[in-house]
Amino acid sequence: MSPAAGEVAGARGEGGGVEARRVFIGAGCNRVVNNVSWGACGLVSFGAQNAVALFSPQRGEIVTTLPGHKAPVNCTLWLPTKKDVLHVRGRETYYLLSGSADGAILAWKIGSGKGDWSHVLQLPGMHKKGITCLAGRMVSDTIAIFASTSSDGIVVIWEMVIEPTPGGSCKVSCLHTLSVGSKPMVSLSLAVLPEQRSHLILAMGGLDHKIHIYCGDKSGKFIKACELKGHSDWIRSLDFSLPVAISSEKHNLFLVSSSQDRTIRIWKMDSEAISSGSTAQLRKANIEMTSYIEGPLFVAGSTSYQVSLESLLVGHEDWVYSVEWQPPTVLPGNEAHQAMSILSASMDKMMMIWRPEKNTGLWINSVTVGELSHSALGFYGGHWQPDGKSILAHDYGGSFHMWRDVGLDSENWQPQIVPSGHFAPVSDLTWARSGQYLLSVSHDQTTRIFAPWRNQVNPGDMIYWREIARPQIHGHDINCVAFIQGSGNHRFVSGADEKVSRVFEAPLSFLKTLQQATLLKPDISDDFDNVQVLGANMSALGLSQKPIYTHGVKESPSSNSSDGPDSMETIPDAVPTVFTEPPVEDQLAWNTLWPESHKLYGHGNELFSICCDYEGKLVASSCKAQSAPVAEICLWEVGTWKAVGHLQSHNLTVTQMEFSRDNAFLLSVSRDRHLSIFSVRKTRRSGTPSCCKA
Repeated sequence: MSPAAGEVAGARGEGGGVEARRVFIGAGCNRVVNNVSWGACGLVSFGAQNAVALFSPQRGEIVTTLPGHKAPVNCTLWLPTKKDVLHVRGRETYYLLSGSADGAILAWKIGSGKGDWSHVLQLPGMHKKGITCLAGRMVSDTIAIFASTSSDGIVVIWEMVIEPTPGGSCKVSCLHTLSVGSKPMVSLSLAVLPEQRSHLILAMGGLDHKIHIYCGDKSGKFIKACELKGHSDWIRSLDFSLPVAISSEKHNLFLVSSSQDRTIRIWKMDSEAISSGSTAQLRKANIEMTSYIEGPLFVAGSTSYQVSLESLLVGHEDWVYSVEWQPPTVLPGNEAHQAMSILSASMDKMMMIWRPEKNTGLWINSVTVGELSHSALGFYGGHWQPDGKSILAHDYGGSFHMWRDVGLDSENWQPQIVPSGHFAPVSDLTWARSGQYLLSVSHDQTTRIFAPWRNQVNPGDMIYWREIARPQIHGHDINCVAFIQGSGNHRFVSGADEKVSRVFEAPLSFLKTLQQATLLKPDISDDFDNVQVLGANMSALGLSQKPIYTHGVKESPSSNSSDGPDSMETIPDAVPTVFTEPPVEDQLAWNTLWPESHKLYGHGNELFSICCDYEGKLVASSCKAQSAPVAEICLWEVGTWKAVGHLQSHNLTVTQMEFSRDNAFLLSVSRDRHLSIFSVRKTRRSGTPSCCKA
């Protein structure tokens, strides 16, 4: 579902006018690390194919998309960042940077009051390959320093001069370029050094398993200071804290790193003032000896910094793609306070919050949240809300997961509603018979249903569109779908990159959920008695979906401990549920499946197009073809699901078909640059339709 370019579009004619207003955007998140950024303005940015999408966590919906990139968006960065709490108050404009797979970096501006977006500029093309990470900080109310890294092995330091007023301008210039060799960096973090406010520190990590520390000033000239060794695989994420006051006077800087070696390391940087006369001697003699005993030591300005490993965190069972310090808060006296709390996200489908124990000071895992998925792969990144009350993750399936601490006396993290959508091209969509909901299919191998969810408490409130069901989760890319338009239960036919069409029928749990979502009149509940299927279960191979009957006994899942959580023997049973509020991602993936009632065999190649007549009695389907015999159109009788006709007219793939309103004609178009019109009429003897070419 590609969003409309404008918020409202109108067309005026002699007889009046027509106004179109955008009410819903569905989009999934690109499968890239560093793709998501939660800004101090409260909005979340992420790459949705070639566009940058923004969603409001409070409303749980995507508010707009920003088109402009010519390649998939890899990473986004808000300025001011969540760490720039002293530069956020009273600000009316925020800036957003986005980097794409072709090496382009774009800058965007928003007015926080009106929410008006504008494309500010495109940065000079310093990178030859895809952008992998963006990191930056505000050094004053009008100046930001940020860094970008790419697969071309180049790290670029930029300066952005911005006007805080709504009509202000923005200027970006390149300050410095660092070449990191043949093994590129994939993670960055930038911070202001404690005791030396005019100096910056840049940490970068990548494919060589090392963390490279660079020091520089606000002019952007960075010099390599030291290397931190310890990880045994790629460095995937780095994040500096704000200076932390361990003692009454001394401020220490902390750096947290995560790797594909499944571990998290916390590095502490102690600062100590030195005299100018001893600087040269310290550089030559003490650094080499101290590096072996206590850890690397480097000098910035008139201060030396001793780096030591504070803690090694082990708990995740797969690659740790993301670590992030909890955003700071502002204390009385205009001082930023850094909370000692770290959020990590891993491919093991878990997010963890780590904190030091009060008595011993040992870092422990205090909170663990996760998701249940048909995929064996988990989270690509985790992020804090600016106030630290919510956490957000994006996963391999392009979906978001958000938890909020709703506890009063103790922590109680509960799932929250987030926007959803396809993360791969949407290949087809169709409206339900009465237009109650929209059904879409995609190359992300899912079928999704979107509907307006009405507020039952305050019916006059704004209506938000939600994903209310995921009827089909398949093992092939789905190319086409058609709703059975006739009377009876809700049914649709879908075709994928296989030679079989599949028929699905709405279960009882969906019918009752639809009644809750649209606040339908209760008189349709009489039809519920005719539906004996409560829901569906996913098969082990992810192709067929088996029905769960209302009178069936739920079997307990297998408890064979020798099998992993994603093995075929221990796939958990679905629990069909009637939802009184919009379902979250875990519920959509498991508990909203529709049972498959029939398979239609007959085509020789992958399915490409499907349509249904307006009486709901005839379905036409076509497949990919390069010859006339394969390019035939198959006709299926609804109910018996027997093949009642084969229409030959085209030489290549029939890309789309449509019945006329009176069901008397079938129109087809093909890649052979021809269109055909078939006459449809029923025979007296059998009652089955027959067709001839017009």
